[in-house]
Amino acid sequence: MAGVLDNVDLRTKLAGQNRLELLLFRLQGRQVFGINVFKVKEVVQCPHLTELPGSNPVIRGVASLRGNNIPVMDLSNAIGGPRMEKATDYFIIITEYNRRQLAFLVGSVERIVNTHWEDILPPPKGLGRSSYMTAVTEIDDMLVEIIDVEKVLSEVLGIDEDLTQPVEETGADLSKLKILVVDDSMVARNQIKKVLNEIGIEAVLAKDGSEALNLLLKWSEEGNLNDWLAMVISDIEMPQMDGYSLVTAIRDNPKLSDLYVILHSSLSGVFNESMVKKVGADHFLAKFMPDELVSRVTERIKCLA
Repeated sequence: MAGVLDNVDLRTKLAGQNRLELLLFRLQGRQVFGINVFKVKEVVQCPHLTELPGSNPVIRGVASLRGNNIPVMDLSNAIGGPRMEKATDYFIIITEYNRRQLAFLVGSVERIVNTHWEDILPPPKGLGRSSYMTAVTEIDDMLVEIIDVEKVLSEVLGIDEDLTQPVEETGADLSKLKILVVDDSMVARNQIKKVLNEIGIEAVLAKDGSEALNLLLKWSEEGNLNDWLAMVISDIEMPQMDGYSLVTAIRDNPKLSDLYVILHSSLSGVFNESMVKKVGADHFLAKFMPDELVSRVTERIKCLA
């Protein structure tokens, strides 16, 4: 797998063009899965793992790599498939999500493909809440599934969704304000909605940038959005239209250009700050820190009071 992730600078240039690169892999069957290359730090043969007694059985153990102890998750088992019995026969994809490194145990790694977010589609309707699929695409006549990693992490590792700090007074009537939350992960949308509801703000939910933009355009025809829409909180990785392209479309529209936009993503690489400035977002927050999110929201609302 050496060299499969070379030339990160070149891949960074894809951001902002509604394009991405997917690392394709398989678990134990014929189905092909994809993960955004920006999430991936390294791909290696699975080393010896140190087991963690009492941990979730999906966590196969800890890999010690270059001085870092990285938990290894059996991705097949995590999404309801069979356990991958002899870990060292397989590969691990080392990733960075939500400011932490973890590795996914996978059967094989295929290749990297360059594609467009327009070609990444929402999963078929009717799959239900138990589905781990957040998007699908077709590459070389193969159906590629993109897993809802937010859902997997929430179930296996648990994510603290509760506020631990007192909420600062804003001086505004929060019942008159709404926030548009844009994320392709149902779990992520509901996490943000729960936190906003706790501080008394209604969240309007959209599952991708295209749906969010259509809502904003509709609302802009009905009146001044700044009278009631406090901000837009958007994920970056989304089918059809990513967060970077959504911000660019907002800034290019005179009726929307003044909206306050936070990009809120598990993509925690160093390129994010420069991309936020490039596309014109107001702030970047790495997922998922409820207190940091509320702090940023209340800071903005104080400016509106």
